[in-house]
Amino acid sequence: MSAQREMKEKNPWQTPVTIIITVIGVIAIVALVTVAVLQNRPLPQKYKYGIVLDAGSSHTALYIYEWPAEKDNNTGRVEQTHSCKVKGPGISSYAREPLKAGESLRACMQEAEQWVPGKRHQETPLYLGATAGMRLLNIEDSSASDKVLTAVEQALQKFPFSYQGARILSGQEEGAFGWVTVNYLDDRLTQGLDTTGALDLGGASTQISFVSDKYDGSESPSNSVAFRLYGNDYNLYTHSFLCYGKDQALRMTLAQQTQSGPGSILDPCFNPGYNATKNYSALYDSPCVSDQKPQKVPATFNHTGKGNFQECQDVVKRVFNFTHCKYSQCSFNGVFQPLLQGPFGAFSAYYFVMNFLNLTDTSIPLDAVRDKLKSFCSTPWNQITQQHPDVKVKYLAEYCFSGTYILTLLTEGYNFTAATYPNIKFIKKIKGSDAGWTLGYMLNLTNMIPAEAPDSPPLPHAGYVSIVTIMALLLFILFILSLRPLWPRCSKQPQIV
Repeated sequence: MSAQREMKEKNPWQTPVTIIITVIGVIAIVALVTVAVLQNRPLPQKYKYGIVLDAGSSHTALYIYEWPAEKDNNTGRVEQTHSCKVKGPGISSYAREPLKAGESLRACMQEAEQWVPGKRHQETPLYLGATAGMRLLNIEDSSASDKVLTAVEQALQKFPFSYQGARILSGQEEGAFGWVTVNYLDDRLTQGLDTTGALDLGGASTQISFVSDKYDGSESPSNSVAFRLYGNDYNLYTHSFLCYGKDQALRMTLAQQTQSGPGSILDPCFNPGYNATKNYSALYDSPCVSDQKPQKVPATFNHTGKGNFQECQDVVKRVFNFTHCKYSQCSFNGVFQPLLQGPFGAFSAYYFVMNFLNLTDTSIPLDAVRDKLKSFCSTPWNQITQQHPDVKVKYLAEYCFSGTYILTLLTEGYNFTAATYPNIKFIKKIKGSDAGWTLGYMLNLTNMIPAEAPDSPPLPHAGYVSIVTIMALLLFILFILSLRPLWPRCSKQPQIV
């Protein structure tokens, strides 16, 4: 017994003080690591939402966007989570029945109520932006335009979101926000990369927006928009051509062919065999052509297709004015345009038309594109309808014209050549989000894109935990080493006296 007692006395690891210090040290280290891990672990992701209604000339679409709630000012990536196409025409079509404009939005707004979590409804901003269709209505009848917007506003305010207003965007805003969307989704703004130009084609207008090294805004300053985004300065050239969307451009070509008030026309921009009765009053019911209406015309005319691409292009060219330019260089109608630079994303009607015609591959030589359009336009109408039984006749009938118009607008209007045409990419979505002005509009109004580059955290969570763990282990080792003077006594065999 005395021997065992002497062994304990000579073994410092078995003394109460040493044991207590060791236990406290281990507990402290475990606590340090545990607190560090729990305090800095990633929290379950929570999201905020925003809703934008794009009230275009031919239809309205609703888009829902979401972003991480804890990154609300600068670093959170905004993505489209849902879209809904409103049934019926654009809100400008309800000029005579404005209340129906508001009613038309109900179904998509109810969808939005289901998609956005209920606890986020009251804080979710809701915007409506009207584009060229309403710009035309405002020119034609500002009172009717105001009544449509009022009806829309009253309808939207009935929903539980944070309503932020309905207004008509200028063409310049539409072009600029489209450019922001394309470059934001492509991560070109955050990384300071060369930007992509934006080509947008709607029913009533078309926009072109791009950054050029040779454009400082001094020539035609009305086309210049200055941005400072993520610490980089951009001097954007942008212009919107009202009446040069594909639907209004078609009106202008038909107006040219009916100046004498004929009872029938043979239209090279429609497939051979196509035949329909058109109303003169409906054709000229637009500010884009109303001043061209002949004095004496019958109520209707017979619209017959001829299907000749070259003649169609000649007809289309006549809606552009290439003769006057007071600047160093122009696109058309005397509008200044700097030299094209960089890649371009072409969306909206550009994509839908060229996708239908199987012409989205811009590596195809321009001559081959013309040959394909020539072949499509010359295809008999009955064959076209048999090949595409699920496509609405109105859209199907216009693809020859629309394809020819797009090619003419890009090459003759905006001056894309055989060398620069491959720089165009026809796009519908970028990383799951629709290309268009709506996302750029919401980013601007919610201040989600900072002027300066946001600060990056010094370490990610995993790096932080690793460093704390290593430091704790080093502390433990140092603690063990601090007991080194006691090691020789511990390592000796006990003496039995």
